[in-house]
Amino acid sequence: MTQPSRTGGQILVDALKIHGVDTAFGVPGESYLDVLDALHDSDIRFIINRQEGGAAFMADAYGKMTGKPGICFVTRGPGATNASIGVHTAFQDSTPMILFIGQVGNDFVDREAFQEIDYRRMYGQMAKWVAQIDRADRVPEYIARAFQIATSGRPGPVVLALPEDMLTAVAAVADTRRYQPVQASPSAAQIEQVRALLAGAKKPLVLLGGGGWNAQACADLQAFAEANHLPVSCAFRFQDLLDNAHPNYVGDVGIGINPKLAARVREADVILAIGPRLGEMTTGGYALIAAPVPAQRLIHVHADAEELGSVYQAELMINSGMPQMTAMLAAMAPVDASAWQGTVAEAKADLAAWQRQPTIFQDGTAPLDLWQVVQQIDQIAPHDTIITNGAGNYATWAHRFHSYGGMRTQLAPTSGAMGYSVPAGVAAKIIAPQRTVITFAGDGEYMMNGQELATAVQYRAGVVIIVFNNGMFGTIRMHQELHYPGRVSGTTLHNPDFAALAAAYGGHGEVVEATADFAPALERALAYANSERLPAVIELRYDGNLITPGATLDTIRKNALAAK
Repeated sequence: MTQPSRTGGQILVDALKIHGVDTAFGVPGESYLDVLDALHDSDIRFIINRQEGGAAFMADAYGKMTGKPGICFVTRGPGATNASIGVHTAFQDSTPMILFIGQVGNDFVDREAFQEIDYRRMYGQMAKWVAQIDRADRVPEYIARAFQIATSGRPGPVVLALPEDMLTAVAAVADTRRYQPVQASPSAAQIEQVRALLAGAKKPLVLLGGGGWNAQACADLQAFAEANHLPVSCAFRFQDLLDNAHPNYVGDVGIGINPKLAARVREADVILAIGPRLGEMTTGGYALIAAPVPAQRLIHVHADAEELGSVYQAELMINSGMPQMTAMLAAMAPVDASAWQGTVAEAKADLAAWQRQPTIFQDGTAPLDLWQVVQQIDQIAPHDTIITNGAGNYATWAHRFHSYGGMRTQLAPTSGAMGYSVPAGVAAKIIAPQRTVITFAGDGEYMMNGQELATAVQYRAGVVIIVFNNGMFGTIRMHQELHYPGRVSGTTLHNPDFAALAAAYGGHGEVVEATADFAPALERALAYANSERLPAVIELRYDGNLITPGATLDTIRKNALAAK
């Protein structure tokens, strides 16, 4: 039924309630004051951020954790451009998200008014849908469509611009029903084709990834893998789709892949890829799986019909949501796995060997052993701890050596966005305060959104942040030494005292420079975060020469010079 007259801002907030929104992130702006006023009387939590990039990253983390669209509000112009990094991340990560942008009034549009941008053009390539709501009486329609698009098929971000005069205009309009995500399902005939391909295989491999997963889908996938004795790998930064301690989990397929797992991918006769786009990082630059026609018999399952066949001409392409596909796989009659059953244990042993202490630490000369740091985290923190990270070489220590506990214990950007770690960690602790959250942050990466520590203090989010301080942009320095050995340019950092900075924000901070000091520091940080419900920072100061688990900067430089 049509409601009494309301402002556009009130209609919008009422619509958010209808669609189940409980939390929104953002930075306030005068361009959407009527929305802020309507939020005042609602029970939607509005998390005030310190920068729009952090707000958008938090909305992405919310979408990843809950499967519901993460909601973000920013102002026009500078606010929208700051938030774009989170929209790009949500698009590449297939995360449901809705970004609302305050916009100049319709009476000023197309005059390059103060902070005016055409968001359809700006966001056109990095969002599923971009629109502007010009009339208050159409707000319910646009909001319903935004939720529908963000969650149906391949999940992703939607951007809606909100002209100021529309938000203050009054309209009498009916509310809509709550959105209903729509996903395709495989046919019985397609499941039979999957079964036939597996039955004829000798070296099958399952590869998981992409968005749209939930706990039941992960449980169904696990049951399917167990019943058919299949080795299961996970795509880049989707390592939590199967508990890493599970016997069938054999490693991640992404940057720095285990060479033995890479060989298994290349030598597989059937690859069942459920969810991933099979992008550059997952395929090793399209080398592990050749494009467009793979050497392996590829079964590609994806929620977006347009993704199927866009790069890879798979032998079998199935347009399906993850819960729909995995439910039917779990119900499928198992195949005879005698041809490959023994290889699962072999692949698991290869993973265990890959995760042993790297040789750069085995002589005991390094004061701070980063491998031991991860081992101690695994020993002290709960198995369902949420680990967040951004981009950088430091993330390798988590990706390669940490045992992720399953859905949802990993929050990391497949887009390679720096600055993601701290906002994601703070958001995770706000969303799930009962869970332990540990953030891995590089020194350069931390400084991009470390100001969200103030958000953690304000909302009493007891996240533990581990800052890997090697005084450089490590990944770029590594590539410099590889391609321009000895010519360091633009990668050296002068950093603050991160522990003192944490204390200045109102949290807890410690500096660790020796391996023996880390476990006690972690225990203190966890105790503080849990009891005080405030953030704790552990700054790791270590030798920047120890750039990766497999090589030092000195070695990379030496080999590069020798090759010239």
